[in-house]
Amino acid sequence: MAIEITDSNFDSIVNQNEKPVLVDFWAEWCGPCRAIAPAIEQLAREYEGRAIVGKLNVDENSEVPVRFGIRGIPTLLFFKNGQVADRQVGLVSADVLKAKLDALLG
Repeated sequence: MAIEITDSNFDSIVNQNEKPVLVDFWAEWCGPCRAIAPAIEQLAREYEGRAIVGKLNVDENSEVPVRFGIRGIPTLLFFKNGQVADRQVGLVSADVLKAKLDALLG
């Protein structure tokens, strides 16, 4: 299951993790966010132990989205060693996201 990421735990999860981290920026009212949610959960299961997959609700957490210039959702940021390695905006298939995660895993 995807973990809940917040303004308060973001740095400890993303910056202090040797594994790649995928953060899904979303909101309850966002249709495309709800549409991509099953793919995010699937990735969380498939990559368990190899990567961290989390979701950050932009309505409940404003600091991190501002820090990374999130203007539209869903936005997915891929982190490696605490740095943004890739970014995906909008609804895409699980295969696109898997390819990006696989690239980070080498």
